[in-house]
Amino acid sequence: MSSSFSIQSLMPPDWAALIEEELANGQFAKLEKNVSDAYAQFGELIQPAPDLIFRALRETPIDQVELVILGQDPYQTPGLAQGLAFSIPKEIKPGWKSFPSSLRNISKAIALDGYAGLTHGDLSGWARQGVLLLNATLTVQLELAGSHANFGWQELTDCLLYRLALKKPNLIWLLWGSHAQKKRELIELAAQTNGNIETHILNASHPSGLSVYRTKEPFLHPGDTGSCGHFKEVNRTLVARGQNPITWS
Repeated sequence: MSSSFSIQSLMPPDWAALIEEELANGQFAKLEKNVSDAYAQFGELIQPAPDLIFRALRETPIDQVELVILGQDPYQTPGLAQGLAFSIPKEIKPGWKSFPSSLRNISKAIALDGYAGLTHGDLSGWARQGVLLLNATLTVQLELAGSHANFGWQELTDCLLYRLALKKPNLIWLLWGSHAQKKRELIELAAQTNGNIETHILNASHPSGLSVYRTKEPFLHPGDTGSCGHFKEVNRTLVARGQNPITWS
Protein backbone atom coordinates (compact mmCIF):
# COMPACT_ATOMS: atom_id res chain seq x y z
CA MET A 1 0.00 0.00 0.00
CA SER A 2 1.13 3.56 -0.65
CA SER A 3 2.05 5.62 2.40
CA SER A 4 -1.18 7.61 2.22
CA PHE A 5 -4.64 6.16 2.81
CA SER A 6 -7.35 8.17 1.04
CA ILE A 7 -11.06 7.68 1.70
CA GLN A 8 -11.95 9.62 -1.43
CA SER A 9 -9.90 7.38 -3.71
CA LEU A 10 -11.04 4.05 -2.21
CA MET A 11 -14.71 4.68 -1.41
CA PRO A 12 -17.23 4.00 -4.21
CA PRO A 13 -18.34 7.28 -5.86
CA ASP A 14 -22.01 6.99 -4.86
CA TRP A 15 -21.12 6.62 -1.18
CA ALA A 16 -18.45 9.33 -1.35
CA ALA A 17 -21.06 11.69 -2.81
CA LEU A 18 -23.32 10.92 0.17
CA ILE A 19 -20.72 12.44 2.54
CA GLU A 20 -19.26 14.94 0.07
CA GLU A 21 -19.50 17.85 2.52
CA GLU A 22 -17.61 16.05 5.29
CA LEU A 23 -14.92 14.81 2.90
CA ALA A 24 -14.46 18.29 1.48
CA ASN A 25 -13.93 19.93 4.87
CA GLY A 26 -11.33 17.39 5.99
CA GLN A 27 -13.43 15.94 8.79
CA PHE A 28 -11.77 12.51 8.44
CA ALA A 29 -8.15 13.64 8.06
CA LYS A 30 -7.19 12.15 11.44
CA LEU A 31 -8.68 8.80 10.47
CA GLU A 32 -6.76 8.80 7.19
CA LYS A 33 -3.50 9.50 9.03
CA ASN A 34 -4.16 6.80 11.63
CA VAL A 35 -4.87 4.18 8.96
CA SER A 36 -1.89 5.25 6.84
CA ASP A 37 0.41 5.01 9.87
CA ALA A 38 -0.94 1.58 10.83
CA TYR A 39 -0.37 0.11 7.37
CA ALA A 40 3.08 1.71 7.17
CA GLN A 41 4.11 0.26 10.54
CA PHE A 42 2.41 -3.15 10.53
CA GLY A 43 1.76 -3.94 6.85
CA GLU A 44 -0.12 -7.19 6.32
CA LEU A 45 -0.95 -7.46 10.02
CA ILE A 46 -3.66 -4.88 9.29
CA GLN A 47 -6.84 -6.45 7.96
CA PRO A 48 -8.66 -6.42 5.67
CA ALA A 49 -6.44 -5.52 2.73
CA PRO A 50 -6.83 -1.88 1.59
CA ASP A 51 -8.89 -2.77 -1.49
CA LEU A 52 -11.41 -4.58 0.74
CA ILE A 53 -11.90 -1.84 3.36
CA PHE A 54 -14.96 -0.41 1.60
CA ARG A 55 -16.12 -3.69 0.08
CA ALA A 56 -19.49 -3.51 1.86
CA LEU A 57 -20.19 -0.21 0.09
CA ARG A 58 -18.97 -1.53 -3.25
CA GLU A 59 -21.05 -4.73 -3.09
CA THR A 60 -24.22 -2.85 -2.10
CA PRO A 61 -24.62 0.49 -3.92
CA ILE A 62 -26.85 3.06 -2.22
CA ASP A 63 -29.71 2.65 -4.66
CA GLN A 64 -29.81 -1.11 -3.93
CA VAL A 65 -29.78 -1.03 -0.11
CA GLU A 66 -32.94 -2.52 1.42
CA LEU A 67 -31.61 -3.79 4.74
CA VAL A 68 -28.72 -2.90 7.06
CA ILE A 69 -26.91 -5.36 9.35
CA LEU A 70 -24.30 -3.69 11.55
CA GLY A 71 -21.15 -5.34 12.86
CA GLN A 72 -18.53 -4.01 15.26
CA ASP A 73 -15.09 -4.53 13.72
CA PRO A 74 -13.42 -6.98 11.32
CA TYR A 75 -12.42 -10.46 12.46
CA GLN A 76 -8.97 -10.27 14.02
CA THR A 77 -8.23 -13.97 13.34
CA PRO A 78 -5.92 -14.42 10.31
CA GLY A 79 -7.66 -15.31 7.07
CA LEU A 80 -11.19 -14.27 8.01
CA ALA A 81 -11.74 -10.53 7.40
CA GLN A 82 -13.00 -9.76 3.90
CA GLY A 83 -14.67 -6.37 4.21
CA LEU A 84 -18.23 -7.52 4.95
CA ALA A 85 -19.61 -7.66 8.49
CA PHE A 86 -19.87 -11.26 9.79
CA SER A 87 -18.74 -12.69 6.42
CA ILE A 88 -15.72 -14.98 5.89
CA PRO A 89 -14.15 -16.67 2.84
CA LYS A 90 -16.27 -19.38 1.21
CA GLU A 91 -13.57 -22.03 1.62
CA ILE A 92 -14.00 -22.08 5.42
CA LYS A 93 -16.74 -24.59 6.14
CA PRO A 94 -19.19 -24.66 9.07
CA GLY A 95 -17.57 -27.72 10.61
CA TRP A 96 -14.12 -26.14 10.83
CA LYS A 97 -12.75 -24.80 14.11
CA SER A 98 -12.04 -21.43 12.45
CA PHE A 99 -15.72 -20.97 11.52
CA PRO A 100 -16.87 -18.13 13.85
CA SER A 101 -19.51 -18.77 16.51
CA SER A 102 -21.48 -15.75 15.28
CA LEU A 103 -21.95 -17.40 11.89
CA ARG A 104 -22.84 -20.75 13.47
CA ASN A 105 -25.59 -19.01 15.43
CA ILE A 106 -26.76 -17.00 12.42
CA SER A 107 -27.08 -20.30 10.53
CA LYS A 108 -29.12 -21.80 13.40
CA ALA A 109 -31.44 -18.77 13.42
CA ILE A 110 -31.94 -18.96 9.65
CA ALA A 111 -32.85 -22.65 9.94
CA LEU A 112 -35.23 -21.97 12.85
CA ASP A 113 -36.93 -19.35 10.66
CA GLY A 114 -37.69 -22.07 8.11
CA TYR A 115 -34.87 -21.65 5.61
CA ALA A 116 -31.87 -23.86 4.85
CA GLY A 117 -28.86 -23.10 7.06
CA LEU A 118 -25.58 -21.75 5.76
CA THR A 119 -23.29 -24.10 3.81
CA HIS A 120 -20.45 -21.55 4.11
CA GLY A 121 -19.82 -18.17 5.70
CA ASP A 122 -19.41 -16.00 2.60
CA LEU A 123 -22.31 -13.55 2.84
CA SER A 124 -21.52 -11.64 -0.35
CA GLY A 125 -24.69 -13.14 -1.85
CA TRP A 126 -26.67 -11.22 0.76
CA ALA A 127 -24.79 -8.03 -0.08
CA ARG A 128 -25.69 -8.38 -3.75
CA GLN A 129 -29.37 -8.65 -2.76
CA GLY A 130 -29.37 -5.30 -0.98
CA VAL A 131 -28.14 -6.26 2.50
CA LEU A 132 -25.56 -3.70 3.65
CA LEU A 133 -23.09 -5.60 5.88
CA LEU A 134 -21.22 -2.72 7.48
CA ASN A 135 -18.85 -2.80 10.45
CA ALA A 136 -18.60 0.29 12.66
CA THR A 137 -14.78 0.03 12.50
CA LEU A 138 -13.34 -1.03 9.16
CA THR A 139 -9.80 -2.15 10.01
CA VAL A 140 -8.12 -4.13 12.79
CA GLN A 141 -4.66 -5.46 13.67
CA LEU A 142 -4.51 -9.24 13.66
CA GLU A 143 -4.92 -10.88 17.08
CA LEU A 144 -5.87 -7.51 18.66
CA ALA A 145 -9.64 -7.18 18.71
CA GLY A 146 -10.83 -3.56 18.77
CA SER A 147 -7.30 -2.26 18.13
CA HIS A 148 -8.53 0.40 15.68
CA ALA A 149 -11.72 1.33 17.54
CA ASN A 150 -10.34 4.79 18.36
CA PHE A 151 -8.95 5.57 14.91
CA GLY A 152 -11.99 7.63 13.89
CA TRP A 153 -13.78 4.94 11.91
CA GLN A 154 -16.99 5.27 13.88
CA GLU A 155 -17.28 8.95 13.05
CA LEU A 156 -17.11 7.99 9.38
CA THR A 157 -19.52 5.06 9.55
CA ASP A 158 -21.95 7.03 11.75
CA CYS A 159 -21.93 9.77 9.13
CA LEU A 160 -22.60 7.22 6.36
CA LEU A 161 -25.43 5.60 8.32
CA TYR A 162 -27.08 8.91 9.18
CA ARG A 163 -26.91 10.16 5.59
CA LEU A 164 -28.19 6.80 4.34
CA ALA A 165 -31.12 6.89 6.78
CA LEU A 166 -31.97 10.41 5.60
CA LYS A 167 -31.83 9.39 1.95
CA LYS A 168 -33.66 6.06 2.34
CA PRO A 169 -36.13 6.35 5.24
CA ASN A 170 -37.82 2.97 4.68
CA LEU A 171 -34.82 0.73 5.27
CA ILE A 172 -34.97 -2.26 7.61
CA TRP A 173 -32.31 -2.22 10.34
CA LEU A 174 -31.10 -5.32 12.21
CA LEU A 175 -29.30 -4.23 15.38
CA TRP A 176 -27.59 -7.21 17.01
CA GLY A 177 -25.95 -6.52 20.36
CA SER A 178 -25.51 -3.41 22.48
CA HIS A 179 -22.87 -1.86 20.21
CA ALA A 180 -25.16 -1.92 17.16
CA GLN A 181 -28.15 -0.83 19.23
CA LYS A 182 -26.36 2.39 20.14
CA LYS A 183 -26.97 3.40 16.49
CA ARG A 184 -30.72 3.46 17.07
CA GLU A 185 -30.53 7.08 18.23
CA LEU A 186 -28.79 8.03 14.96
CA ILE A 187 -31.42 6.25 12.86
CA GLU A 188 -34.29 7.83 14.79
CA LEU A 189 -32.72 11.28 14.51
CA ALA A 190 -32.76 10.88 10.72
CA ALA A 191 -36.40 9.76 10.93
CA GLN A 192 -37.27 12.89 12.92
CA THR A 193 -35.45 15.06 10.40
CA ASN A 194 -37.52 13.39 7.68
CA GLY A 195 -40.75 14.25 9.50
CA ASN A 196 -40.95 11.39 12.01
CA ILE A 197 -41.17 8.69 9.37
CA GLU A 198 -41.56 5.36 11.16
CA THR A 199 -38.44 3.23 10.97
CA HIS A 200 -38.31 -0.55 10.92
CA ILE A 201 -35.73 -1.55 13.55
CA LEU A 202 -35.32 -5.09 14.87
CA ASN A 203 -33.21 -5.70 18.01
CA ALA A 204 -31.61 -8.88 19.33
CA SER A 205 -28.58 -9.92 21.32
CA HIS A 206 -25.30 -10.33 19.45
CA PRO A 207 -25.02 -13.71 17.71
CA SER A 208 -21.51 -14.50 18.98
CA GLY A 209 -20.64 -16.98 21.72
CA LEU A 210 -22.98 -17.32 24.69
CA SER A 211 -24.20 -13.71 24.50
CA VAL A 212 -26.62 -14.98 21.88
CA TYR A 213 -28.98 -16.15 24.68
CA ARG A 214 -28.38 -13.54 27.36
CA THR A 215 -30.68 -10.57 26.86
CA LYS A 216 -34.40 -9.85 27.03
CA GLU A 217 -34.33 -10.05 23.21
CA PRO A 218 -32.17 -13.14 22.61
CA PHE A 219 -30.85 -13.95 19.16
CA LEU A 220 -31.48 -17.62 19.97
CA HIS A 221 -33.66 -19.05 22.71
CA PRO A 222 -32.00 -21.35 25.28
CA GLY A 223 -31.52 -24.83 23.88
CA ASP A 224 -31.83 -23.38 20.37
CA THR A 225 -35.59 -23.91 20.60
CA GLY A 226 -36.38 -20.68 18.78
CA SER A 227 -34.85 -17.57 17.25
CA CYS A 228 -35.34 -13.82 17.15
CA GLY A 229 -37.24 -14.36 13.91
CA HIS A 230 -35.44 -11.55 12.11
CA PHE A 231 -34.81 -13.40 8.85
CA LYS A 232 -38.46 -14.37 8.52
CA GLU A 233 -39.62 -10.88 9.55
CA VAL A 234 -37.38 -9.18 6.98
CA ASN A 235 -38.81 -11.27 4.16
CA ARG A 236 -42.38 -10.80 5.37
CA THR A 237 -41.84 -7.03 5.34
CA LEU A 238 -40.18 -6.99 1.92
CA VAL A 239 -42.93 -9.12 0.35
CA ALA A 240 -45.62 -6.91 1.90
CA ARG A 241 -43.92 -3.95 0.19
CA GLY A 242 -43.93 -5.74 -3.15
CA GLN A 243 -40.18 -6.34 -3.04
CA ASN A 244 -38.19 -9.53 -3.48
CA PRO A 245 -37.44 -11.53 -0.33
CA ILE A 246 -33.80 -12.24 0.59
CA THR A 247 -32.42 -15.68 -0.24
CA TRP A 248 -30.67 -16.35 3.07
CA SER A 249 -29.09 -19.70 2.33
